[in-house]
Amino acid sequence: MKNPKQQSTKQIAQHRIDTLFKQAEALSKTNPKLTAAYIKTAQKIAMSARTPLQTRYKRRICKHCNALLTPGYTSRTRIQQKREPHIITTCLNCGHNLRIMLRKKERKKRE
Repeated sequence: MKNPKQQSTKQIAQHRIDTLFKQAEALSKTNPKLTAAYIKTAQKIAMSARTPLQTRYKRRICKHCNALLTPGYTSRTRIQQKREPHIITTCLNCGHNLRIMLRKKERKKRE
């Protein structure tokens, strides 16, 4: 079982991360530098609390320049059918690509 103090620390950290992302979304079009600072702070809080960022947040962050990826404003989203179908999100600030696979790879069964 987890320590109750650890559990409350993780809940507080998650609440702060949620708040920072809401503020970053509100300021994304007017002040991109402050938005990047909010995202870095949220990442530091997650690391110090030893909780991973949720995937809904991870997919909205450029790993190269820490910009909030807003479709149509700071990012471009395309669907690629080559090889395996996947979604490519391109950061318009630095040009970094984020690929998200649409199908999960099937594991080979051991015989």
